Amino acid sequence: MSKSRPTIGDDGHPLPLLPPERDPRLWTRLVRVMFFTPGFVALLLIKAGEPAAFGVTIELLLLSCATAVVGGLFIASQSSGAGADPASEVSLWSGGLILEFLSVVPFLCALPPLFHQLANSTLLHTKALGAVDLSLGPSELIPAVAILPFMLYQLSGFGTLGYIVSRTTNWVLNIVIFATIIAGYIANRSANFSAEKAIDGFLVALLTFVVFYGVLKLKRLQAEFEAHAPAKPPKEAKAA
Repeated sequence: MSKSRPTIGDDGHPLPLLPPERDPRLWTRLVRVMFFTPGFVALLLIKAGEPAAFGVTIELLLLSCATAVVGGLFIASQSSGAGADPASEVSLWSGGLILEFLSVVPFLCALPPLFHQLANSTLLHTKALGAVDLSLGPSELIPAVAILPFMLYQLSGFGTLGYIVSRTTNWVLNIVIFATIIAGYIANRSANFSAEKAIDGFLVALLTFVVFYGVLKLKRLQAEFEAHAPAKPPKEAKAA
């Protein structure tokens, strides 16, 4: 039987719905992946020396790498024992929110232009004599399909955002994220790098706002829950 939280406090006040308890060890493993993978790819792109096409992509990858460290700091401060306060009790959820929106989304945003540039880079690989350039066509968008499982993760209730905003707002945010990633890819393919910077800058600003709002909202909900939650019954003394 799964344990359920109380929904009504002793004073009759309805208690806020909070995310379920999660295993921090799984999140710390994700931190390692999100730190090493984007960082390694960013170094590879810098080594390639094609800043015109890779500029914003490198920035997104480094953002993904750096915020994974910050997310790890939040996760490491999780506590529910003696001396825990609302901030430490929501640290795991807050770290997960940072990983979801400031590590995973920038990484997904970098994938479509990254694949195109890697496939067509003349510095990463040389062409054989007599080789003919072949257009990959729509198949270049295959890496972008990774965005769809992320949206499914958020909209199906697996993510943390669903406990912070309404279902309608959750849908709107995910649609905006999806549309912005596609628009950034189109700007990159059109060599309109100024537009790509503006689009990706808007996306990062939006994600930063979502994370700030989410962390503060989680902390407030936890404080409200503790203020009205029914007191736990005292534990019975063990028989000698």
